[in-house]
Amino acid sequence: MDGASLRILYVLTDLIMPLAVGYLLHQRHLVSDSVINKVIRFNVICVYTTLSLLSFWVLPLSWSLLLVPFLGMLLVLLPGAIGYGLFARHIENLLDRGAFIASAMLANLGTLGGVCAFILYNEQGFAYSQIIGTMQNFLLCVVVFPLAQYYYMKHTSAIRKSSGSHNFRDMFFSINQLSLLGMTGGLILNANGITRPEILGQLFQYLVHIAAWIAMLPVGFLIDFRQIRRYARDVRTLTFLRFVITPVIFIGLAYLIVTDPVLRGTLLILTFCPTAINAVLASKIYKLNVDLAVSSFVITTTAYLLIIFPLLFLLLH
Repeated sequence: MDGASLRILYVLTDLIMPLAVGYLLHQRHLVSDSVINKVIRFNVICVYTTLSLLSFWVLPLSWSLLLVPFLGMLLVLLPGAIGYGLFARHIENLLDRGAFIASAMLANLGTLGGVCAFILYNEQGFAYSQIIGTMQNFLLCVVVFPLAQYYYMKHTSAIRKSSGSHNFRDMFFSINQLSLLGMTGGLILNANGITRPEILGQLFQYLVHIAAWIAMLPVGFLIDFRQIRRYARDVRTLTFLRFVITPVIFIGLAYLIVTDPVLRGTLLILTFCPTAINAVLASKIYKLNVDLAVSSFVITTTAYLLIIFPLLFLLLH
């Protein structure tokens, strides 16, 4: 069995197992909602900040790699714009609309995409996925979190009751954006030529697996199959956006402007990625429709793990 075939076990150990554990914890009432909320905040505030610092510290700064973060930004902004224009603007409930837009914008690039890219292309594929995923984390802080806050505030009429400066401060400056400091710190260290110690590189590798568990376990805890069936019809448009519209656009871009075969293959893996865990976390933090985001996550992730990625593995391996 070659390395890629052996590494496919990470799909089970880092992605499926924590989902199952979280679901069992909820079903057997072993953990409270308050504990899960603390886990979510720890993930957003501490783990993301540390991973952002360590990844930006060694982020390649050559001109040739400017294309990679550009593609990472497109993978967030373009599906979000298309999802809003075609579908979300017709949703009357603002909490539903906010959750839909978050689910459209955020794909599971860093966790699921990173593991799947690692399976096929080892560390090089994983590095590309992390650069692209880092751009998504950046946009999560500066675009998705503020949008989620906006839809919650608009739903509760808070915008009409408070001053503009207060709204701006609430949307763009909160502890949930702390990972921006990690990104900034990593870039400063990187630009000044300070070498990241090898032990921190090893720590990063461990944190990737730990972060996958910390991110997936709360989502498993939030899964409610009754609500998933309720929102299955609403998720059809998200599924079509995630697995048809977005891939058609980015496959064309990949073969038009990307010459590196590993980067191209990694981009193909990422462009099919399902709704991100962060869409669930954003919906949870800002009190949007969590069930809609969870339904999108579960349905698209199941399709990706059982159908999409096995086909990609056969085509790209």
